[in-house]
Amino acid sequence: MRADRVRPMKSLRGQLVFFWVLLFAVCVGLGTMMVTLYRSSAGAQVAEGRAQAEQSCRAIAARYAKSVPDPAPAAPQLDLLQVLLQLVLIEAPHIEGGVWQAAGGLVAYAYPTYEGSGVKRDIPVTERPLIIEMSERAARTQQAQTDVVRGAREALIVASCPLASPAHDLAAWTMTRTHAGALAAQSSLRIGLGILTGGVLASGIWLGLILLRGLRHVRRVEAQLSAAGDDAMPVLTRTGVRELDRVIDGFNRYGTRFENTRSRLREAAQQKSRDQRLAALGRMTAGIAHEIRNPIAAMRLKAENALALGPERQGNALRTIVGQIDRLEGLVQSLLALVQPVTLATVPVDLPAWLAERTASVQGRAEVARVELRVIPGAPAEGLFDPIHLARAVDNLLDNALRHAPRGGRVVLSAAHDEDVLRLRVDDDGPGVPESLQPQLFEPFATGRADGTGLGLALAREVALAHGGELRHVPLPQGTRFDLEIPWRTS
Repeated sequence: MRADRVRPMKSLRGQLVFFWVLLFAVCVGLGTMMVTLYRSSAGAQVAEGRAQAEQSCRAIAARYAKSVPDPAPAAPQLDLLQVLLQLVLIEAPHIEGGVWQAAGGLVAYAYPTYEGSGVKRDIPVTERPLIIEMSERAARTQQAQTDVVRGAREALIVASCPLASPAHDLAAWTMTRTHAGALAAQSSLRIGLGILTGGVLASGIWLGLILLRGLRHVRRVEAQLSAAGDDAMPVLTRTGVRELDRVIDGFNRYGTRFENTRSRLREAAQQKSRDQRLAALGRMTAGIAHEIRNPIAAMRLKAENALALGPERQGNALRTIVGQIDRLEGLVQSLLALVQPVTLATVPVDLPAWLAERTASVQGRAEVARVELRVIPGAPAEGLFDPIHLARAVDNLLDNALRHAPRGGRVVLSAAHDEDVLRLRVDDDGPGVPESLQPQLFEPFATGRADGTGLGLALAREVALAHGGELRHVPLPQGTRFDLEIPWRTS
């Protein structure tokens, strides 16, 4: 899985927006719940007040029926009615009541739980028409009647029930209000909704400011990272946000450690190259002595034979001596190239054209050896390396492959970009490298051929190491493969 793949809800912006939406939904839910509770609370108060008014009215009618003889007198006993009202209503807080007669109107009234400074004896003037209407309806229908009048601040409840009388013209009434509870609930509702609205707005503004500030700092850090070079660790500036600054400080410390480590790695690679060359020089001494002694011995023998024989044999001897001198000169040049440090001059290179030049340089030898030489297409368009030194390394690998490929065989050159590595590959279908030679394969004078010096692979490996790469031998079921790997760069 790629490290830069963004998973759902891992974005800071997405999480903050989701949190704000969730907070808004919670606030809307709480507001709806408060409205519902307010409505249910007001309804419960009205239902309770209605039940108390109806119960008090029925109690008055029941006591009156027990107190009068049967049949009931035509004229009601006003003193008895007043006493009954007091006895019943004193047990019903905040309920007032009275008695209505068709001929006499409102003939009795009581409010024993009135919380004023004195005894309340006057019937409310504003509610009088409703009281008379409800009492008249109860007397006429001989059934209890209740009416609820809802207002903005209170609910008025009037209950009426018929009293026993021959003419059916007598009724009791009770009345109460639910203004105190409704007003308190309405006030609490307004305060609660105001707090919720303020909380939603404040949280939205606050989260929006956090989001904008955080995204601005993130964009600035992103711009600094984008402006940095491909081969450099940028130093990020602090943002003022504590949590983000801890990340930035950690990145800067990592960058410092990375640069120090990379510097030490470069020094270690250079030291490794020097150590390998010095170690190889010690093993080269015997090989150099052997390679030089053989041509000198051959030239001495030819010269002595030429002096002992006639002039007609001296031409062949001189040609043999010149050939041995050429061999010594090639050996000395290879040794100088091996022991001298490789100084690179890296430039952008047209890789397909460069590969074509490599095959063209050895095409003649391939035709003489009757070996098929080809380049696998698909190489990157451009690479960054030293074309001269790397050409020497690849030419040595191709020359080695042509020497070991059988007549009618094949040598293949290819290049590929694999992650952070440019891989140059040379394959042949020859007999392969003997196992006994593989541990010393890249050392000078390690060769399986009698006419070979073993310097070609050593030189190719030195070039790979100078580029920060490596040369590897890969045995094949039929043949040999050499992979020359260097770090991939395009600029």
